[in-house]
Amino acid sequence: MTTQRTEAAVSLKDWLERLAALLPGDPPSVATPPEQAAILDLARVAAHTSERIAAPISAFLVGVAYASVPANERAEQIREIVRALDGDGTG
Repeated sequence: MTTQRTEAAVSLKDWLERLAALLPGDPPSVATPPEQAAILDLARVAAHTSERIAAPISAFLVGVAYASVPANERAEQIREIVRALDGDGTG
């Protein structure tokens, strides 16, 4: 049984800021819009080609693997993974 929340949902920006404040170490930078789009594409491919729970776990694994990659390179590298997992990348 799940409980229903009655308060309004917070914005993505506010949610990510709250999450970052709870993470250990220096707060990470928030994913750029291109990174967010690439991560969402990865989650879409994972959820539609495997069990739905593959989406958050895949996003976690990519986040850990690419944490040290320069920010200006991450989105394209994630998009390359999405293309490889999604065949030709056209969805």
